[in-house]
Amino acid sequence: MARMSRAWLVKSEPDAYSYDDLERDGRTMWDGVRNYQARNFMRDEMRVGDAVLFYHSNIAAPAVVGVARVASEPYPDPTQFEAGDPHFDPKASEDAPRWVVVDLEPMRRLPEPVALERLKEDPEVEGLALVRRGNRLSVMPVSHAHYRHVLRLGGLDPDAP
Repeated sequence: MARMSRAWLVKSEPDAYSYDDLERDGRTMWDGVRNYQARNFMRDEMRVGDAVLFYHSNIAAPAVVGVARVASEPYPDPTQFEAGDPHFDPKASEDAPRWVVVDLEPMRRLPEPVALERLKEDPEVEGLALVRRGNRLSVMPVSHAHYRHVLRLGGLDPDAP
């Protein structure tokens, strides 16, 4: 995979938005993040070109299933302003938005999904936020070493273009 400045992991329940959906759409706004720490990662640290591990959560066998890339700079999440939207925030305003999004584009599906259980047993991913007990963040940073290791586990060459 191409070199990147940062690497991230994003979680999504596949019945809400799956990697198949991302491949079909070609690009999506990563909306609905309502955790301040995850928001701060998106707002302050995510940049165009950063690599993203796409993780399917809340299923029988949660797993990293694909790789995406950040395709836009952060911008205000429009759903926070839309009354009736599940992500509406009555405390947000156009002048003082509280939540941000970035756009994501698919890069490559992993030939072999990398299951959470496999990661939990792998000493090479010690320190990966995803495997820490109680970690519920939907957006989290991933070290270059962990990113490359997950790609290898999933059947991709981390040095391939």
